[in-house]
Amino acid sequence: MFRRSPLLRALIAAILTVALSRTLSVMAAGNGDRGADVASTPAKNVLGTQLQACGFDPVTGFYRDGFCHTGPTDTGRHVVAAVCTQEFLEFTASRGNPLNRPAPAYGFPGLKPGDRWCLCALRWKEAYDAGVAPPVDLAATHEGALRYVTMEQLQEHALQPNAGGDL
Repeated sequence: MFRRSPLLRALIAAILTVALSRTLSVMAAGNGDRGADVASTPAKNVLGTQLQACGFDPVTGFYRDGFCHTGPTDTGRHVVAAVCTQEFLEFTASRGNPLNRPAPAYGFPGLKPGDRWCLCALRWKEAYDAGVAPPVDLAATHEGALRYVTMEQLQEHALQPNAGGDL
């Protein structure tokens, strides 16, 4: 498989963001299967601004829309936008969730270091407590994460600008 250029990734992200925004507006109006899960106003991140995309290669998010959106059916609260590390992948596998293992039946390719992924807030907190929390993209981390972890904990592992993981 080939890697996309940064310009192409940015273009794809912009197109998908516009398309997703329109789709969410329709769903919020009650015309989609997730209407009850989708707010009528744009989701916010932990910085208090509009939630940004987490990743599209592979496509992440509980709803597989590239964003760390959440709703009533997301019982795991997949709200922390992280860049996977080998250490974290080994840790989560040791806890019974081998994210590095492909699951073809679900169209899941398996994750590798550098992949961006919406993590369950409590799993990220568990990794934090164990000293193996992966880096976090604050702009793509849903504000709901603050119910489980503090802003200070997230900031300790915040990505630096222009660092880590391709969309």
